[in-house]
Amino acid sequence: YDIMNDLMSFGVHRLWKRIAVSRMLLRPGHRVLDLAAGTGDLTRLELARVGPTGQVVMSDINGPMLEVGRDRLIDAGAISGVEVVQANAEVLPFADNTFDAVSIAFGLRNVTDKSRALAAIGRVLKPGGRLVVLEFSQVVLPLMKRAYDAYSFNVIPKVGELVTGDGDSYKYLVESIRKHPDQATLKAMMESAGLVDCRYENLSAGVVAMHIGHGA
Repeated sequence: YDIMNDLMSFGVHRLWKRIAVSRMLLRPGHRVLDLAAGTGDLTRLELARVGPTGQVVMSDINGPMLEVGRDRLIDAGAISGVEVVQANAEVLPFADNTFDAVSIAFGLRNVTDKSRALAAIGRVLKPGGRLVVLEFSQVVLPLMKRAYDAYSFNVIPKVGELVTGDGDSYKYLVESIRKHPDQATLKAMMESAGLVDCRYENLSAGVVAMHIGHGA
């Protein structure tokens, strides 16, 4: 999984994630929810910012993936201050107004009912708390879009087959990116779900977009 992320993005996903965490405006003592946490890249970055008085809840619907992320944090000596919770983003098992910030990186695309998940996130955010969504989006430069489409459909599945033996999963990945709401549509969905002061920022010409919203 991590090797493919590096190969597909030429390592740039690490920079995208650092930018996303910087936009969360975390402070020592904050309580953070990292949804679709996967192998824990954002969890580690967030934990460094909230410090020993803060907490990061590392959550994913995929149990085996969550175990890998937890083990990586343990191996890195970074598990203190982390709570691991397997959960569906559409039905979050947390009380209202619990978190100062919520992140979901490259996970909203795979949520079946995105509007329901966004509403659930808004419920658990404190008023003024910040949501940062990092997700593949729509390239805004026409020439780059053609090259990106050719790379996505012709190269990524073949690399996935060579590295993981599962080219079909990476074909699905490319197709799911194309079906994901574009930047303006996702912003409107966040607003409809009750989040306020919503905006987005394109990274790498829209290969990835970062959406920011706040709890009401």
